[in-house]
Amino acid sequence: MNKYYIVILISLILSCKSINRTNFKVQNQFSKTDILSDLEFLKTSLENTHINLYAYTSKSEFEENYSKVKHEVKKDSFSILEGVKIFQKIVSKANNGHTRIPFPVQPYISFAQNGGTIFPLEVAIENGKVLIRKNWSKNSNIKIGDELTNINNIPINKILKKIYPQISAERLYFKNAQLENLTLPRLYWLVFGEQITFMVMVIQKGERSTYKLKSIKAKEEYEMKRDDIIKHDKLLKMLSNNTAYIRPGDFGGNLNKFKQFIDSSFIEIKNKKNLIIDLRNHSGGDNEFGDYLVSYIANKPFLWSSKFQLKTSTLLKENTRQTKDTTQKYWKYILEHKNGEIYDYDFGFYKPQPIAKRYQGKVYVLVNRQSYSQSTVTTAQIQDHGFGTIVGEETGEYPNLYASIFNYKLPKTGISVDISKGKINRVSGIDNNKGVVPNIIIKDHLLDEKDEILDGLFKKIE
Repeated sequence: MNKYYIVILISLILSCKSINRTNFKVQNQFSKTDILSDLEFLKTSLENTHINLYAYTSKSEFEENYSKVKHEVKKDSFSILEGVKIFQKIVSKANNGHTRIPFPVQPYISFAQNGGTIFPLEVAIENGKVLIRKNWSKNSNIKIGDELTNINNIPINKILKKIYPQISAERLYFKNAQLENLTLPRLYWLVFGEQITFMVMVIQKGERSTYKLKSIKAKEEYEMKRDDIIKHDKLLKMLSNNTAYIRPGDFGGNLNKFKQFIDSSFIEIKNKKNLIIDLRNHSGGDNEFGDYLVSYIANKPFLWSSKFQLKTSTLLKENTRQTKDTTQKYWKYILEHKNGEIYDYDFGFYKPQPIAKRYQGKVYVLVNRQSYSQSTVTTAQIQDHGFGTIVGEETGEYPNLYASIFNYKLPKTGISVDISKGKINRVSGIDNNKGVVPNIIIKDHLLDEKDEILDGLFKKIE
């Protein structure tokens, strides 16, 4: 399964050369005819290529939304950023997190590199309230935990209603998790454009207060000062004589290096009574990474899904011939099946490590609403096989996942589309439109630097 891409890496922004804003826009202008042509191609390609486009929305709702967006295309000329927003309004109606128009990284980089400014407050959404998580403005009166209720005299629920069509997700809980992750400043810029000042209303200790805030420089005052919620690094540490902790890092990249880290880690972990595997704030990736991790805690051959299905299509076959090794069974099957055909693919059982190498103590797996894609599937795999105890909060994504994405470009604008060609069913076969629900529930509050989940578990097991 393809990695769930988390956009806007600070290193990418810092490494890119400055690009003139005016030139960038001129070079990426598209006619109304181009936009309408790609709209029609997008709709047809989604229907022909997605494994189940109407799994979470009805065809009539999708058609109605398509007509509405199409009638909004009235200008003679559109920038690439405007095109991205138009097409994403179509794609997000499928309510599938892995089917999306990726966030427009290059336009954002150009904007940031040339002094662009953005909204200065990050938020977390808890118990239906939009709470201040980070305050990057120069106004120290706004405190972490204050409730944000209005921006420029517009209620925050109306602001979010405008932003949500730019986020692909199966449900509101997952949209909000992505909003926390992608951040309100970036998404506000995407939807509303650059604004110099903001009038914000917040609730502080039950009282309403209004403040005028200046925008902040996207590069120097925001991206260079902060860290994203998603954690990409690997980490092994001993919390005590009894308990080891491992964060395996992304399930992507160099598989051999990943295996080397897991191999060496479990040499140190082996004799500990308790093992904590941290899959919180995890971007996901490919099942072969998750399977290798699981092989060290499994006591029997195991599956990563009870059923895996693929839909082949003209676009998928073109992508496969251009980018994949078609001598491999998985890719060869795609080419052999008829366009539009949905078929099962059996990955078979994965073997555990030899008993001398595998871990045999108590295993705890940490998750939260920011556990994406394959990390959600791997967590369900561990839970369903009984290989460990899940701790934390319900994942934003479903373990029964429309994913296994591939990418294609719209013919006129060249704008990229990510689309789900596969369906993963969790090992247990249970499909109840829920994320992975932990065995031990501990809420993860993003407003402070405390680690409620890890600290709570550690106290419990020690």
